[in-house]
Amino acid sequence: MPAAARVAPARAAARVTVVGIGADGWDGLAPAGRAAVLGAEVVIGAPRQLGLLPADVRAQRVSWPVPLRPALPGLLAAHAGRVRVVLASGDPMWHGIGRALVEELGADGLHVLPHPSSVSLACAAVGWPVEDVEVLSLVARPVASILARCHPGSRLVVLSRDASTPPAVARLLCRNGFGPSEITVLGSLGGTGETRTSGRAESVDLERCDPLNVVAVRLVPASGVTPPGVVPGLPDELFEHDGQMTKREVRALTLCALSPSPGELLWDVGGGSGSIAIEWLRAHPRCRAVSVERDPARAARITSNALRLGTPHLQVVAGTAPAALGPLEPPDAVFVGGGLTADGVLAACWERLRPGGRLVTNAVTLESQAEVTRLQGRLGGTLLRVDIARQVPVGTFTGWRPAMPVVQWSVTKPMEEER
Repeated sequence: MPAAARVAPARAAARVTVVGIGADGWDGLAPAGRAAVLGAEVVIGAPRQLGLLPADVRAQRVSWPVPLRPALPGLLAAHAGRVRVVLASGDPMWHGIGRALVEELGADGLHVLPHPSSVSLACAAVGWPVEDVEVLSLVARPVASILARCHPGSRLVVLSRDASTPPAVARLLCRNGFGPSEITVLGSLGGTGETRTSGRAESVDLERCDPLNVVAVRLVPASGVTPPGVVPGLPDELFEHDGQMTKREVRALTLCALSPSPGELLWDVGGGSGSIAIEWLRAHPRCRAVSVERDPARAARITSNALRLGTPHLQVVAGTAPAALGPLEPPDAVFVGGGLTADGVLAACWERLRPGGRLVTNAVTLESQAEVTRLQGRLGGTLLRVDIARQVPVGTFTGWRPAMPVVQWSVTKPMEEER
């Protein structure tokens, strides 16, 4: 018998079975899910989920500790050697406990039996193809996260934290020009007490929602409202600033050079208004960014801009580079917006940048342009001079007013850098 076959039974016995369960409880479980629960020695889950099990389930019932994540290793270890089943809401691998369990036990340590997810049930209820919707969880995120997804005609399925989420979503949409949007709040999906409340964000009554709910939103802007688009180069007037901001056209070129990819981390050093970091985060929901700004007023302004433009997860560090960079996770990309000529800033950024990462900076003064020219000669990369002129009135005629030229230096760190 092959070695892999000999160890398979022991490996299977050590695995944790994760059973997805819906609001329909025991009646909605497939035979495999019921068999797993009936054969368990210990069943772990939320009190609400454990309460859905019938009395003839003889396993020990253990509620999740709070906070869950730090206690998870100890909880699993405490019941090692027993037949363990974890109950999860719907599909455990869709914004569920499955992620944390895989991180702890590895994929081979789990046997997952999913139930239809709340997203599938919501789309079935409102008649939307699942592939046409965007899904956003507000279970652990600020409601302002929705704003980065607000595009006319888009369909959102929002996973709520509790009964307070639907009215908070409606108020946010109204404050940001999406009052006519159509909202449907679906409570206890799939259960016998399923509820449904529909209306426009500006008029629907959502003050008594089921705590276990999902919100479906079809986004409709108010008349005359032009929401921000998805490509880089948002209008300058969307940002609060004191003049220290990368302007729209140069910002678009900068984001192009930084080339954000899902999951990557940006350091925005000398954040100013935070415009570069905010647009980096808007490029993809999984992008991450840290904006480092020494001026406390500007740091507060960055936080305000991030909240208003749908990227409240932007981490703002009020401190002076390079000292403030020390505790930060190494980045995949760096934009040096301020402090280029300050001692040690660029050297620290280059040192901490991951191999294959990109560094971009824009130089306006002759001194900083001389510095990037010197650095390009030493480290490589490319220089790009950007000259922009804007239309202005000249008496009863029209002319061009040139902006100060910008020299952009962009460079990719070698995978194996010679020291």
